[in-house]
Amino acid sequence: MRVLSGMRPTGKLHLGHYFGVIKNWLKLQDEHETLFMVADWHALTTGYKKVEEIPQNIEDMVVDWLSLGIDPQKSLLFQQSKVKEHAELFLLFSMITPKSWLEWNPTYKDTKYNLLRISDLELMFKGGVRDLVREFLAKLPYKVEDFEALEEFFLDALSDTLIQSVFEGYIERDLLRELNVSKRDFYDTDTYGFLGYPVLQAVDILIYKANAVPVGEDQLPHIELSREISRRFNNLYGETFPEPQAMLTETPKLPGIDGRKMSKSYNNAIYFADTEEELRQKVMRFFTDPKKLRRGDPGRPEICPVFFYHKIFTEQERVQEIERDCTAGKLGCVDCKKLMFEGLNGFLRPVREKRQEILEDRKRVWEILGVGSERASLMAKDTMEEVRERIRVG
Repeated sequence: MRVLSGMRPTGKLHLGHYFGVIKNWLKLQDEHETLFMVADWHALTTGYKKVEEIPQNIEDMVVDWLSLGIDPQKSLLFQQSKVKEHAELFLLFSMITPKSWLEWNPTYKDTKYNLLRISDLELMFKGGVRDLVREFLAKLPYKVEDFEALEEFFLDALSDTLIQSVFEGYIERDLLRELNVSKRDFYDTDTYGFLGYPVLQAVDILIYKANAVPVGEDQLPHIELSREISRRFNNLYGETFPEPQAMLTETPKLPGIDGRKMSKSYNNAIYFADTEEELRQKVMRFFTDPKKLRRGDPGRPEICPVFFYHKIFTEQERVQEIERDCTAGKLGCVDCKKLMFEGLNGFLRPVREKRQEILEDRKRVWEILGVGSERASLMAKDTMEEVRERIRVG
C-alpha cells in the first residue's frame, strides 16, 4: 500500500512532533511504500511574508527526520516545490472544486480565527445572538427540516459578519486595539491560497495515487475533501484517481515545560537540537503540582507534567516507586525532575549524536531531497500525462 504524509517546514522538531507524527512514520516505512513530503508551498499559506526562513527550516526539519530514523533507503523523501506538477494539478482541481466545500471545511475558519486570536470573540457573538436567532427561526413561515442545523448555519454566518464588521470599523473601534489585531491582519490571512490549501493537500495525495494518509481526527475533513475531489474528477472525466483512506493515528498531547501542549509558539518545547545542558535547564523549569509547595507535601502525580514524562522515559519498575513516594510526600519536585532528566536524556542522547553526525555533511541532506524529488517528479509526470489525456487540455 502506498502511504503519503508530509510536514510544513517550521524549523527544528520537538518531542511533540516525534510522538504525534514521526514515531508512526517509522512504523509505516517498515510496512508500506512510504512517501514523506517537505510541504514548503504549504508553508506559504500563512508564512508568505517570511520566505527567508524557509530554506533553513527545511534543512533543520529534514536533519531531525534523518536523526530520528526516517530512512531514504526505505522511504521517498522529497520537496513539494521541486515537483512543479503539483501546481498544474492544483489549478485543474481548483476548476472543479465548489467554493462551498472549502468554506464549509471546519478547520478553515478555526485556523484563521486562532491565528488572529479572535476565537473568543466569535464565541461571544454567537452567545449574544443565539436567542434572537431562535426567535427569528421560530417565526419563519416555512417548514424547517433540521432546526439545530439551521440555527448553527445562521449563527456561523452572523458571527462571521459581526467579526468582519469589527475589522471594518462598524463596531467599537477600540476592540481591535484590545485584541491586538488590525484590519490588515484580518485580510492578510484571507487569501485564496489559505482558503484553497485543502485542494493543494488533495493534489499532494492524489498526484502520487496514494492509498492512505496517516492523520489525527482533526485532519479527517481534509481527507474526506480529497476523496470528494477524486470522485468528482473520476465522474467527470473517467476513472483516474483512487479514493485515499485515512489512517487514524493516536496523537498524544505531550505537555511542554509549562504544562500546556508542547508548541513552538508557546516557547515551551524540548527540541532534538537542544544540548544536554539546555535540556537540563528546561527540565528544571518544568511546572509541577501547584499544591506541592514543599518537599514534604503530598503530591498528585496524576496531574503533574513531570510524572507524565516519567511514564514514558523512566524505567517502568521505578515509575511506581516515584508515584508512591511523591504521593506520600517523600520525594521532592527537584529530585523528581532530576530523575526524569536521566530517562529523557537517555532517550535523546543517541538522537543528538546522530544529528551532529548529519550536520557535519549538510550537503547530504539536500542531495537526499534532490534525488527524492526527481523520483517524485517522474511519478507525478506519469499522473499528469493521464490527467491531460482525460481532460483533453494541455
